[in-house]
Amino acid sequence: MDSLTQIVLGAAIGEAVLGKKVGNKAMLYGAIAGTIPDLDSFAPLFTDTLSAIEIHRGFTHSIVFSILFAPIFGWLISKLERKTGVSWKDWSWLMFWGFLTHPLLDAHTTWGTQLFWPLDLRLAYKNIFVIDPLYTFPFLIFVILAMRSKRGSIKRKKYNNLGLIISSAYMLCTIGLKGITYYKFTNALEEQNITYKQIQTRPSPFNTIMWSANIELEDAYLIADYSLFDSQPITFKSIPKNHFLVDSYKDENNLDRIIAISQGWYTISQREGKLYFNDLRFGAFNSEAEDPKFVFSYLLKQEKGKLIVEEVPRNPEEAKAVIMKLGNRILGN
Repeated sequence: MDSLTQIVLGAAIGEAVLGKKVGNKAMLYGAIAGTIPDLDSFAPLFTDTLSAIEIHRGFTHSIVFSILFAPIFGWLISKLERKTGVSWKDWSWLMFWGFLTHPLLDAHTTWGTQLFWPLDLRLAYKNIFVIDPLYTFPFLIFVILAMRSKRGSIKRKKYNNLGLIISSAYMLCTIGLKGITYYKFTNALEEQNITYKQIQTRPSPFNTIMWSANIELEDAYLIADYSLFDSQPITFKSIPKNHFLVDSYKDENNLDRIIAISQGWYTISQREGKLYFNDLRFGAFNSEAEDPKFVFSYLLKQEKGKLIVEEVPRNPEEAKAVIMKLGNRILGN
């Protein structure tokens, strides 16, 4: 999830593990531990598009990383904080849980995490958007209240525990809402006599009231939205797969890599003589358009006999327009 959320979670974990001994320093180092796994976000500065995507939420978001690097950071902190009298083992335990809870939280998003790296398995429950104010802000308030309370006090422990409990309870609610909306989508498909191969659902940006679905057919995908406040039947929009447009690249390793990244949920579009690979899992800016522009889209081009994949920059104005429409759509159709 977003950096603020990971900082809040890391701080709360730090307090739970070591707050009684070192007070706000536990929150500080917990917050640091909660951000370190996302250092893989800097990969685009050092490598190509595909490699950066493959690296993201990979090794640094794994149990292996937590086990290997927690003792190293724990030892470093013990040297910096000699006056606290806390052993490197205690600091290592704090860093371990700070590292591990980061990918455990990210696993609930659409992108997911490779928690069991090096196994080629990405956990993605798709029950919360990467930024969800209802998860983060109450959690943040309780962490601040705990931080301002006396070290080792019952009140401090109570506030920190409430933050962890309420945020976790909300996460459980989102799983329940995913189940409800999944039923709504599949029921609508059955009522409309639509035969499909598979379906994926996910929450829309910043909330868990409105949900989106991708449905795979033989030669096309259906996309649809559903709000808990909807009164009209769900409507499905068809988008052709157009996979045949990349038949000439079928032996290219880079095509196999980008297909693997999208987990097979992709369409190919052609605009102004250029080919674009569209990852369906994260939605479109203008899903109602005849030729939607997707949030994650990649230009496919041939250079020196090799297929090159370049991420298409996102237009801030298009994103702003989506957010403006989102408020009205959440209220129902």
